[in-house]
Amino acid sequence: MITLVNEKTLIVCEEDCDLTSIFHVYFFAMCRLKTFPWSELETSLRDSVSSTLLSQILSKTVHHPICKSRPPSNQYQRLFLSELIKRHETTASEPLDELYDALAEVLRLEEQAQCHKSYRLPTGDFVSLIENQAVISEGTTGLVTWEAALCLAEWAMEHTDIFQGRSILELGSGVGLTGITVCKMCRPHKYIFSDCHPNVLRQLQKNLSLNNLAIQEFASSAASNTSEVQIMVKNLDWEVASQEHFKDLCVDVVIASDVVYDPEIVRCLVKLLSQLLTCAEKDKIPNMYIASTIRNHETYAYFRKELEASGIRQNIIPGPRRWVFPYDRSSQIELIKLHL
Repeated sequence: MITLVNEKTLIVCEEDCDLTSIFHVYFFAMCRLKTFPWSELETSLRDSVSSTLLSQILSKTVHHPICKSRPPSNQYQRLFLSELIKRHETTASEPLDELYDALAEVLRLEEQAQCHKSYRLPTGDFVSLIENQAVISEGTTGLVTWEAALCLAEWAMEHTDIFQGRSILELGSGVGLTGITVCKMCRPHKYIFSDCHPNVLRQLQKNLSLNNLAIQEFASSAASNTSEVQIMVKNLDWEVASQEHFKDLCVDVVIASDVVYDPEIVRCLVKLLSQLLTCAEKDKIPNMYIASTIRNHETYAYFRKELEASGIRQNIIPGPRRWVFPYDRSSQIELIKLHL
């Protein structure tokens, strides 16, 4: 097994993983360019008399079929190719016209407000997402993927028994990374994506379609013999939600990631979590897992305090052991299980 550490980003690859595969994974996830293994690339180029390695990297990135159908942003592709050319020119390896042709092709493209990020699963399949390039756009932060969503998705893949055959409700689904991963890798019976911003809900539905997940009406338990996940997208406003909203959902598991970011929404979030835990029958109380990137310690402490005041107990649980997705591992991410 190869473990590659580049500043803050770390990815663990299978034994057959090579430098081109690492570039492949990082490129489609649109990792920061400084986290790529440039030093390793330069060493390999100096040790080689041909440009075969660069051709292989191009075939795994800008010339890959995914880049044609679900491309990263044009600006990102330009910066990537410019850096690749710069690193190539510092070595004695032979010139490669293919590099300059690829850059010329990208330079002709117009920049778009949205782009695709694609995250490679252990199966070799990808979760591809349409995301906005701005962290905050259209009045919401829900149009990009955050680190805690990636962490929760990794954890879910290690605990498939919690999700397999179960009914899942996700709060604050955003663009859908965690939920799509769970649907593809954990085989739940039902999965309910939820958010409240209309633009987020529209983009979420596009991402479900992009990943070949169909939204469908829920069948009754007796009639549901299909092996496909039953998927629903729900408009759920935490401020107005009541127990009546949840009585008919009958969920076994509730998950959420990066929902603790603003002290002004903490109380309505905690009220919602309390309703979900108390509205169910005693033998059907859902398991509840929250993953949070702790950016502001005061806000997170306030959240934990409000949980305690509402009679909700908390247990910190270990994070994922195997790191599948490339993201900033220096971020402080905490997973907690909530129960009465």
